[in-house]
Amino acid sequence: MFKKYKDYVKDNPKGYWFKRKWYGWGWTPVKWQGWLVTALYIILVIAFAMTLDENSTDREAVLTFGLPLILLTASFITIVYKKSEKPKWQWGIDENKNNQNYKDDKNL
Repeated sequence: MFKKYKDYVKDNPKGYWFKRKWYGWGWTPVKWQGWLVTALYIILVIAFAMTLDENSTDREAVLTFGLPLILLTASFITIVYKKSEKPKWQWGIDENKNNQNYKDDKNL
C-alpha cells in the first residue's frame, strides 16, 4: 500500500502542492511547498494561541486569537484550493480505472 501511495504522490504532472486524499474529501501536501504552507499555518496557530492566558478578557481573546485564526484559516484554504487538484470524494484506489481516478479530472 505504501508503494501505491508513493506512486500516487509522484504522479503529479501539473506540479500540484496538494493532492486529493485517498479516502474522503480534502487534500494532503505532496510537495515541499505544500508541507511548508501547512507547517507555517500550524506554527502561526500555535503562536496566536500562546498570546492567551487566564487573565485574557473575552474581547482580548477574540482580537488576539479568534480573528487572526479566521483570517489565517481562510488564507490557508485559499492557497490549498489554488495549488491543488479539484476536490472530489473518493474512497481508495479504483484498480479497474488504471489510476485515472487520481489524475486531474477535466470533467469536474
